[in-house]
Amino acid sequence: MAQQRKWPVVLMSATLVAGLLAGCGNKNDNNGSSASPSGSASSSASNSPEALKPLTLSFYSEDPSPNWTNMQDDVGKEITAKTGITLDAEFAVGDAVQKSALIASSGKYPDLISPKTSISKFVDAGAVIDLTDLIDKYGPNIKKVYGDQLKRLRYSNDDHAIYVLPTYDGVGKTYFNAGGGFELQHRVVKELGYPQIKTLQDYENAIKAYLEKHPTDENGNKNIGLTLNADDWHMYISVTNPAFQATGGSDDGEYHITDDGKTVTYHFLRPEEKDYFKWLNHMNAEGLLDPESFVQKYDQYKAKIATGRVLGLIDQDWDYGDGENALKAEGKFDQGYAHFSVTLNDTIKDRTFQSTGFMAGSGVAISKTNPDPIRTIKFLDYLASDEGQVLVNWGIEGKHYNVVDGKRVIPEDVQKKKYNDTTNFVKETGLSNVGGLYPLLAPHYGDGVKDPSGNYYTTVFPDQIVAGFNDVEKETLKAYNATTWKDLFPNESEFPVKPWGAAWNIPIPSDSEITVLDEKLKTITWKMIPKAILAKPEEFDGIWDDYVKQLEKAGVHKAEELRAQTVADRVKLWNE
Repeated sequence: MAQQRKWPVVLMSATLVAGLLAGCGNKNDNNGSSASPSGSASSSASNSPEALKPLTLSFYSEDPSPNWTNMQDDVGKEITAKTGITLDAEFAVGDAVQKSALIASSGKYPDLISPKTSISKFVDAGAVIDLTDLIDKYGPNIKKVYGDQLKRLRYSNDDHAIYVLPTYDGVGKTYFNAGGGFELQHRVVKELGYPQIKTLQDYENAIKAYLEKHPTDENGNKNIGLTLNADDWHMYISVTNPAFQATGGSDDGEYHITDDGKTVTYHFLRPEEKDYFKWLNHMNAEGLLDPESFVQKYDQYKAKIATGRVLGLIDQDWDYGDGENALKAEGKFDQGYAHFSVTLNDTIKDRTFQSTGFMAGSGVAISKTNPDPIRTIKFLDYLASDEGQVLVNWGIEGKHYNVVDGKRVIPEDVQKKKYNDTTNFVKETGLSNVGGLYPLLAPHYGDGVKDPSGNYYTTVFPDQIVAGFNDVEKETLKAYNATTWKDLFPNESEFPVKPWGAAWNIPIPSDSEITVLDEKLKTITWKMIPKAILAKPEEFDGIWDDYVKQLEKAGVHKAEELRAQTVADRVKLWNE
């Protein structure tokens, strides 16, 4: 996803999932042994009239969710039937952090809030409540899910309150597939004889060779070598994150942190990253980079992909998925994308799958103006129950899955629609091939964890992943001797587990100097990186030198020092 951090998975559209997330906790031996006996599902939900009395709770999330149906999909209706609760949801558009700041300062709060790392703004405003006692009294399933990771929910070294139920990271998660990296259309690699794609040069050669043979599509429209998505926060995912990934850096936001946690560098200052952006500059000069990369809007980006003319992407599948799904819906599977681990040179290891352990961090908070915190925590506890997790991941038995010889099985017709008509499927059911609309609402186990019946809680595990691949995807994977795309990436076992999780997931107090410095640095970076990429090659070095000088003037080294302290504080908090 895999796996990219800032904009993870499931309250987004069916293809806007995933999060985010580079943490790859290899803990699939967690079989939920403390749960209820096999065949039953623990749940704090009650069928009493009072418990099922209709209640609408307002909900705000920093993530978009264009496929949200107001819980009128199959799973949403079933959740309401089980709990009596419906969510009146609002999802941020545009600058989500600014939107959160406005809500936090307004004094008028949604009942449930998913503010990601903006949680500090709500804590400082006194807008959210400490959940410790509510969890203890009314959250048996919540406590079961978090288990010995419960201490990671504490807010800070000075404040051990639990303001958020972390939901963006599944407990015990194992990554079985890759949804990011450097993408090439299946038709490209097939025509070229499935060449080695491991370095930037390999990737460039494939695009160039195919374009020379096929400069236009069958309708005479110009094919596009590589396009980037630089619209607002997508800049992180498609433009700047790949710089550290291709140069052997782990995902710690805008900072590179050494394995011992002691040296923190604004990652763009690493010399090898300059080389990465110089390569993009070269791609632009060669006519291989889409000249609209830095001016197109997100919808235009996805629409362009849906034409089938874009040969290469550097993105996450949850970000470009709507475009690819449109191609699949038309049967144009060869114009979908294969995922490759690509680095600056063959001496560098891609750390996409370096494990963070359980990251805690972003999730759901209950506001101080919530009309019924007890019923709200019981609602979240139901979703965290075995029954609730099966519902939000698998759907309804007999409709979305069947139980055959004790195993949950997705019928073939459902599976095909789930993978090949994802947008419509998620709107109808609330489910998707990478999660769905509801898992991020509450604590949950990660992919690879089994329930007491011996079935996986989620549908993301090897057999289901392979079953979901279409014939073209299987052909490409076979050609590269891989079962899933993750096989083409270095394994998490090759790297140490990061004891701070991920630096981007550490809440920063709203009055911290880091917040001000990071905004200054982002403004400079988002201006200068596109300028450097689009410049004439002979101008690149001069522009880059100017960029570095601007960063230093803006206090980049002070920001590095402050960020290093937050990392040290996180390690201390988690090990007390």
